[in-house]
Amino acid sequence: MTDKVGARIAKYMAQNDITIDTLAERTGLSISLLTAIRDEDVYPSLGPLVKIARALGVRLGTFLDDQDSIDPLIVRRTARRSALSTLRAKDRPVETKFYSLGRGKTDRHMEPFYVELLPESSQDKALSSHEGEEFIVVLEGQVEVVYGQETHRLDTGDSIYYNSIVPHHVGCVGDEPAAIYAVLYFPE
Repeated sequence: MTDKVGARIAKYMAQNDITIDTLAERTGLSISLLTAIRDEDVYPSLGPLVKIARALGVRLGTFLDDQDSIDPLIVRRTARRSALSTLRAKDRPVETKFYSLGRGKTDRHMEPFYVELLPESSQDKALSSHEGEEFIVVLEGQVEVVYGQETHRLDTGDSIYYNSIVPHHVGCVGDEPAAIYAVLYFPE
């Protein structure tokens, strides 16, 4: 990826003449979080990035793509590249690593990811919500999904499919990392 996510956000803000205050109003996110994402390469969960993409009138994939559309797109396990790592603050450890499995297919309507959930993901259970749906399959370890007022534990081979407008959090259980495949759908 030639530009980092923050640089791409700044580019679309400039193109659309959108200030950080306007972006905060449109997304409902704090100015401090938006500034950290844009200027300090602090990445939140995908929920806030979806809100930013909507406010800027672009797909989430716009922040992840760096090449022309490929069809069919094949991503070899050995060629996966980390696209995002969630980091709640600059001085805190990475919680989650997202590997885009759709990067390069610019006409996609879903966002498929291979995701590594690190032990830090189980500590801060901040809920996020956004329009759309999510489908998750657990590949390794144990995963906890907080969905509204409910908490579900998933083991290797288990899956969950839910409406992502309901506030939710996905993290590993305890001190062991976990790995999942996640497919996110965002309506246009």
